[in-house]
Amino acid sequence: MRQILPVADSAEIRRHARRLALKHPKALLIALGLHAVAAVSGLAAPRLIGDLVQDVQNGTTAAKINLIIGLIAGFVVVQSLLTRWARYRSFALGEQVLAELREDFVDNALALPIGTVERAGTGDLLSRTSRDVDTLSRTVRFAVPETIIAIVTLLFSLTATLLVGVWILLPLAAMVPLLWLSTRWYLRRAKDGYLRENAAYAQMTSSLAETVEGARTVEALRRYDDRVRRGDDDVRGSYNAERYTLRLRTVWFPAVEVGYLVPIVGTLLFGGWLHINGQVTLGAVTAGVLYVNQLIDPVDRLLQWVDELQSGGAAFARLLGISDVPDDRTASGRTPEGELVEAKDVRFSYVDGRDVLHGVELTVQPGERIAMVGPSGAGKSTLGRLVAGIHPPRTGSVTVGGVGMTELPLDELRRQVALVTQEHHVFVGTLRDNLSMARPAATDTELYDALAAVDARAWTEALPEGLDTRVGSGQLALTPAQAQQLALARLVLADPHTLVLDEATSLIDPRAARHMERSLAAVLEGRTVIAIAHRLYTAHDADRVAVVEDGRITELGSHDELVERQGSYAKLWKSWHG
Repeated sequence: MRQILPVADSAEIRRHARRLALKHPKALLIALGLHAVAAVSGLAAPRLIGDLVQDVQNGTTAAKINLIIGLIAGFVVVQSLLTRWARYRSFALGEQVLAELREDFVDNALALPIGTVERAGTGDLLSRTSRDVDTLSRTVRFAVPETIIAIVTLLFSLTATLLVGVWILLPLAAMVPLLWLSTRWYLRRAKDGYLRENAAYAQMTSSLAETVEGARTVEALRRYDDRVRRGDDDVRGSYNAERYTLRLRTVWFPAVEVGYLVPIVGTLLFGGWLHINGQVTLGAVTAGVLYVNQLIDPVDRLLQWVDELQSGGAAFARLLGISDVPDDRTASGRTPEGELVEAKDVRFSYVDGRDVLHGVELTVQPGERIAMVGPSGAGKSTLGRLVAGIHPPRTGSVTVGGVGMTELPLDELRRQVALVTQEHHVFVGTLRDNLSMARPAATDTELYDALAAVDARAWTEALPEGLDTRVGSGQLALTPAQAQQLALARLVLADPHTLVLDEATSLIDPRAARHMERSLAAVLEGRTVIAIAHRLYTAHDADRVAVVEDGRITELGSHDELVERQGSYAKLWKSWHG
């Protein structure tokens, strides 16, 4: 299964886990210390029971029996209290670590280059933010604390067992080959199996999202059967991936269960034989069997959580892999001198060996308004995204004030050049929250002025609570046109000197769009605007028109000049005017 976004390797996972552990040394030591004391308290009962059996065999009093029973009860109560306290501290530490992991993931996800996110699609990133986060949450909350408890208990139980007699090593050693071989067999296959399972789930999620988002297109083109077959193939792939990991567990778990019985039966038989021959006491045999049985419990818990740790490790590798995506920009520290935007010999490809832009040359003067027109798929949006600094060119350069777009830190770039596309998003919150994110210190007057610039003041003032009206998912639903006006108002507030509008008014009624374009033009007087649109009234109002065909600028000039040339633009204009 192809991994679009990277996955961290085992060494990186260990380094990150070690860093997290060392980040909270005090909390970790307290949790380990409490678990150790609880484990020691639990070791008293088997020894006391063994002594009780030996005393009964030798002859004892009721008072002594009652004393031993009281001591056993006391140690059980102490162990229970210490265990509860230790688990509480472990879970608290786990929640703190989990919160930090989530924050790191969100920071890394938001820092991903936009081009990388677009190539990966929604499925891969969505499955990491949902399924993988949930899996890691379960691992950190339960598997990691339980594993720590099991390891600490195992070490102390093993020490107490050996104090009964070295002879117990023989039956204990009998279970090692079976547990070792079966667990090693499982671990060598489990990580890749769970990575494949998560990738298959991401593919299924991506396919489902595409089908839902493109439902109208599927219906119009009658591609129902194709999408159903695609969905069936994705479900089948996910099913096969999960069946593989299930098969691993059905082999490993029974082998482990058999391995548990061997040392208990072996200790009982071997200890009984030694007792018959007078080499150990009956109390030692009893204590040994109880200790071995107690030793099995942490081993069982440890191996039970190994499966969860493998699943969590695979999820952690996918979440941590986000940080391995190389940045597509390297800040040079240079400062743009002026607002001139230039593209020189620009070539760009989404797939190696298949350029979609071929040696594009374009110079946009400060304050100039450029319209990019041309057939769909000609490369207009791609060129616009390069001018906005979304993608770096494969060869050539795209600069603002003589500095490459990808040489500027993202915050600085957005103060220079901004892009608004057909896509827009309304965040859950008030209308004021949605606007002020572009300029947090903006006053209500400035917010309303920005809305007026995009012909949106009238409907916002008519809202029941004005700027305090809550919008977004589950709140007041804005129309597509209103949502896009909101996105454009943010740009007015952000106040970059260059705007790249990629079909920015495509969802708005043509008459409203033209009115908004004129209002926006008045507000952006003296600023550079590069508008990409199919509606040619944008080109008519522009200072110059760039005709993009097959990844090249084939014509460049004013509207009147290009109409007189009787070239591609003139044909588009006549066709559009109809």
